[in-house]
Amino acid sequence: MSLSAEQLRRSLDALAKVEHAFATRIEAIGYPEPRIRARGYQTLLRTIVGQQVSVAAANSIWAKLEKLVGAGLVPEAVAVAPDDLLRQCGLSRQKVSYAKSLAEHVASGHIDFDALPADDEEAIATMTAIKGIGRWSAEIYLLFAEGRGDMWPAGDLVVRIEVGNLLSLPERPTEGETRRLSQPWSPHRGAATLFAWHSYSTRAKAAKAAM
Repeated sequence: MSLSAEQLRRSLDALAKVEHAFATRIEAIGYPEPRIRARGYQTLLRTIVGQQVSVAAANSIWAKLEKLVGAGLVPEAVAVAPDDLLRQCGLSRQKVSYAKSLAEHVASGHIDFDALPADDEEAIATMTAIKGIGRWSAEIYLLFAEGRGDMWPAGDLVVRIEVGNLLSLPERPTEGETRRLSQPWSPHRGAATLFAWHSYSTRAKAAKAAM
């Protein structure tokens, strides 16, 4: 179950009591909108298709894949589809290997997105066994599609930038420092992640408007 707008508000209000910087920034820019994705294989496949391309390009590739491989892109069909056919749809050689790895894991029963481990680290380890799915992608999936409220992608550049801004740090924190600094924010770090992106976006828009 994804994090709803009400859950985000409750978590951020709790964070504001722990870290005054959240209270100040929430008052200035308000709460972020929830980001909700469907649970399951297709969400991760769309993530692979959309890596390093525009939304329009990703949608075009997806439409071509469905036309040539089949509606819904069921894992069994993707797993056995010829590489050349997938590349014809616009996937790079690397993305073809990622898509097939994901499809094969699902088709073989090696991963069941309806029954991922309840422990966050175990769930991340299960997902990163798939070629092309790194820790960040796994964390984002667990946050958006499963609503795991303590997901904290500390390696995310925007998260690190905003932690530095929120806490008025002299330098951008490293991934390790970002994890350490966030420990008092548990179990609400998923909401903190969404707020970091919201805060960064708001700063960027303000800077652009001032130009």
